Amino acid sequence: MTGTDERTPAEGPEPGGYAAARLRLLTEGARTGPPRRAALAELTDDWLAGLFTAAAGRPQGVSLVAVGGYGRGELSPRSDLDLLLLHDGSDPTAVAALADRLWYPVWDLGLDLDHSVRTLAEARRTAGEDLKVQLGLLDARHVAGDLGLTTALRTAVLADWRNQAPRRLPELKELGDERAARQGELRFLLEPDLKEARGGLRDATALRAVAASWLADAPREGLAEARRHLLDVRDALHLSTGRATDRLALQEQDQVAAELGLLDADVLLRQVYEAARVISYAGDVTWREVGRVLRSRAVRPRLRAMLGGGRQVAERSPLAEGVVEQDGEVVLARAARPERDPVLPLRAAAAAAQAGLPLSPYAVRRMAAGTRPLPTPWPAEAREQLVTLLGSGRPTVEVWEALEAEGLISRLLPDWERVRCRPQRNAVHVWTVDRHLIETAVRASALTRHVHRPDLLLVAALLHDIGKGWPGDHSVAGEIIAKDVAARIGFDPEDAAVLSTLVRHHLLLVDTATRRDLDDPATVRSVAEAVGTQSTLELLHALTEADALATGPAAWSAWRGSLVGDLVRRVGALLAGEVPDEPAPTAPTAEQERLAIEAFRTGGPVLALRARSEPVPAEEPPGAPEPLGVELLIAVPDQTAVLPAVAGVLAVHRLTVRTAELRTLRLPEDVHDGDGSVLLLDWRVAAEYGSLPEAARLRADLVRALDGSLDIAGRLAERDAAYPRRRGLLAPPPRVTVAPAASHHATVIEVRAQDAPGLLHRIGMALEKAGVRVRSMHVSTLGANAVDAFYVTTGAGEPLPAGDAGSVARALEETLRAP
Repeated sequence: MTGTDERTPAEGPEPGGYAAARLRLLTEGARTGPPRRAALAELTDDWLAGLFTAAAGRPQGVSLVAVGGYGRGELSPRSDLDLLLLHDGSDPTAVAALADRLWYPVWDLGLDLDHSVRTLAEARRTAGEDLKVQLGLLDARHVAGDLGLTTALRTAVLADWRNQAPRRLPELKELGDERAARQGELRFLLEPDLKEARGGLRDATALRAVAASWLADAPREGLAEARRHLLDVRDALHLSTGRATDRLALQEQDQVAAELGLLDADVLLRQVYEAARVISYAGDVTWREVGRVLRSRAVRPRLRAMLGGGRQVAERSPLAEGVVEQDGEVVLARAARPERDPVLPLRAAAAAAQAGLPLSPYAVRRMAAGTRPLPTPWPAEAREQLVTLLGSGRPTVEVWEALEAEGLISRLLPDWERVRCRPQRNAVHVWTVDRHLIETAVRASALTRHVHRPDLLLVAALLHDIGKGWPGDHSVAGEIIAKDVAARIGFDPEDAAVLSTLVRHHLLLVDTATRRDLDDPATVRSVAEAVGTQSTLELLHALTEADALATGPAAWSAWRGSLVGDLVRRVGALLAGEVPDEPAPTAPTAEQERLAIEAFRTGGPVLALRARSEPVPAEEPPGAPEPLGVELLIAVPDQTAVLPAVAGVLAVHRLTVRTAELRTLRLPEDVHDGDGSVLLLDWRVAAEYGSLPEAARLRADLVRALDGSLDIAGRLAERDAAYPRRRGLLAPPPRVTVAPAASHHATVIEVRAQDAPGLLHRIGMALEKAGVRVRSMHVSTLGANAVDAFYVTTGAGEPLPAGDAGSVARALEETLRAP
């Protein structure tokens, strides 16, 4: 009958035949990727067409239309079927009956169905009211029934979309921004949502909608391939999990990688990040163009009236040699010759970042196609322009990504290719390796007034983690790479040596400050020997802060900053020629002595809580002081098992220990008749959440813990059972090592383990069982990882013999490995 689809279904209306054919298609290995998605859509079309024909014959005025992802022919194994039953309104009762005969077989097979029944007018009206409906209809595709009705729908919807584009496109961008705020950026997430996160499939679909409006178009280079790759990953995710999910969870990444024939989960994530970066960059360029077009349309009528109808000529403002600003973008001057000017990409990038303007993608593409490689070593201008780009602050990020999109960064710095889009499987890091390096440069740009050589600081920020693309210790590998890169870009040997030192030791200050006893002269001497000069120390201090701030919120605080600052002051004094004295026993403060006397007289623990805070640094926005925690002073008559008891009570009350110092105080003879030894514990603690417990409650529980009436292990075991963990994930095993020559006065035992309630309690029990005394400890928690250092001695206060130290470390590791 004229106007209807004459297709004969291959499978017929039988659900069983479709189900078997669908299963064969999804389990056979011959077809994957786009061919399998297209075949699955075609198979589903044939089945639904058979259902439609069996139920309705060949009626006029009714058609079955695939919309959304199904309309695009992008059916993943567990995708919804998005269907519209379109009719002319002549027989609503018959259409309702037809809908039942279509929808129920789909539900019977357990397939998810997103369905609607509308007339053409209703479809257009609903699309006008609901942007998501309109986007789905842009991909409408005929499946069965009246082809003319489907064609009328497509024509009307596209016309409406183009007419309404000036109003709907800003709304579409706002939806994308809201989604990105909720889901984050796909290219940086360890467990990304392939569809909803920024740079995901939803954004790729939005770019298709923008192109359909005819107002603007996305850069096409690599975009189709990026979209295809994310769809392939989603297919593999559906097949490996058996669920309709778009979230690439950690515990499923290895299986998905295997399904795709990739080496491991890191390779999978890196490819996902690369695809997301292409889509994100295309989105940035496209939405910028949409904004420019809409602004131009709004301004043009007024300008025509003012200029008497004459044609407006875009103004071009010079920014640098061969670089101009036009329409809010940085473009090449008409006289620019990229093929004769190898410094032009860096000069244009630096000018754009300094002006806070985006680089035109067309200008970047032209430079990528025509610019010759820089000579080795680089000319001075090229090096200066790189430093200018790195020192431009936040605008550097967008400009750098524009260069990345056309491969210019890897051409300028070949070692960059190994860290590009490389994931970091550490909850502390919020960025990939390459983005972290740029973020560090952005943070370092705010510290350039604090150092004498800002150029070395900025380049060190760019290179400090460059070794993460190589096996082994990234600081050791990075030292070699940094020296080579420094020579290539034109630094002299002395500056290259400083840069390689900064990269080699970029973790030295924060690791030492948070895990070593700063009163021990050996600690200060070891840092001074590694750094070498005052100027290098100054640069390393700034790099340490920039690196930590660019890592994530958990990596830096006023407390860590104060520890690093204290270490830098001590090392600076030593480098200036001041020789630190051997630490003498520190006299107790009046408060400590008062607490010790009270503890001795009462025979039990006495404690005091005192809040401490530090003002926000001048570089940060004004606000309330950042809490450094609460100083907890405890005095206990000398006895065994004090450390595990105190640590256990603090864990029960959900207090996090930041630093801890233990010492023995001998009271004056006029206070006691026999042994007047009292243990003093000076700890810095902070509440995990909520308010701090009352000192009286802490003391009561500590009394019970010391006399054995409080079952700390049992209380912590109950909480440990409810402690949030990801199903299917196994934390890396704990590692306990002895740090050789870290102190002349004690043996330093380092513990790296998964953080958990009562971890310090377990460590304290193990050290108590080993018969060693804890002189002090330095603890820090980075994400889910605890990194602690314990200064232990024999009962006589001497460092442990080497053999004994190794035995204690092995016993402690076995304890922590046990369930």
